[in-house]
Amino acid sequence: MSRRARVSPAEAGLPDGGGRRRTPGLRREEVAVLAGVGASWYQWLEQGRDITVSPQVLDAVARVLRLDGPERRHLYVLAGLNPPLPESTHGSDYLCDGLVRLIDGWLPSPAHIMDQYWNMICFNEAAGLVLGFRPKQRHNCLVDYFTDPVYRSRAANWEQNAPRVVAQYRAACSERPDDEGFEAVVTETAALSPEFAELWARGDVQPGGLLTKEIEHPLVGTIFLESTQLRVPARPDLTIVLHNPVPGSGTAEKVALLSSPEGRRGAMHSVTGEAAG
Repeated sequence: MSRRARVSPAEAGLPDGGGRRRTPGLRREEVAVLAGVGASWYQWLEQGRDITVSPQVLDAVARVLRLDGPERRHLYVLAGLNPPLPESTHGSDYLCDGLVRLIDGWLPSPAHIMDQYWNMICFNEAAGLVLGFRPKQRHNCLVDYFTDPVYRSRAANWEQNAPRVVAQYRAACSERPDDEGFEAVVTETAALSPEFAELWARGDVQPGGLLTKEIEHPLVGTIFLESTQLRVPARPDLTIVLHNPVPGSGTAEKVALLSSPEGRRGAMHSVTGEAAG
């Protein structure tokens, strides 16, 4: 009722009533007509009666009432249906500058940001020095995990983590089963890597969580990092991936060394050599 009251007939494309006075907002009958449902059914919906509700009808009601993303999800919950996944109501540049500052503030530890398909959006300097990400190169974290020679040469526990990485990507796919973007990444990776194709065929699903990476760095030796994926509520299409040194492993000191002026020069040279090899 409160959402009906805030939508004027003019906003809904209805005539003004010929100058006759009326209460603000839309009447129930008007919402029903605009949403393509019966007036009695819509009244029962507002009253919370036990009626059959479909996502298509709820979407029509949400459109008429001009509900935003969180309000539409709340409508689903009130109707007893699983709500749709969150979607960004902002433009593609929203929060980007702030998120870049966030991962730069994570230095000297590695951090990067990826979209829903695991395409790399940006990464901080430590991610290049430690993990081997290269600027001006297209990166997809799933494709790279199986095909990038620099990452493969450094990932000491690659075989242990590979099934979990694939299961986490399938979990991301399952959230949006009709999204062709995921299918494109899976098809590309399977064509490039028989190892991925075999793991994908298992059908394992696992939500994103803490992943411990053992990296054999050519300059500082063994590094142990905890990798954590964090969703951005205001930009649900983006995920921040933060890497933190495992306590007591000596990794913090090694990562700090790589971020020093001397370490930067040596690390970037090693990345170039590994990629060429």
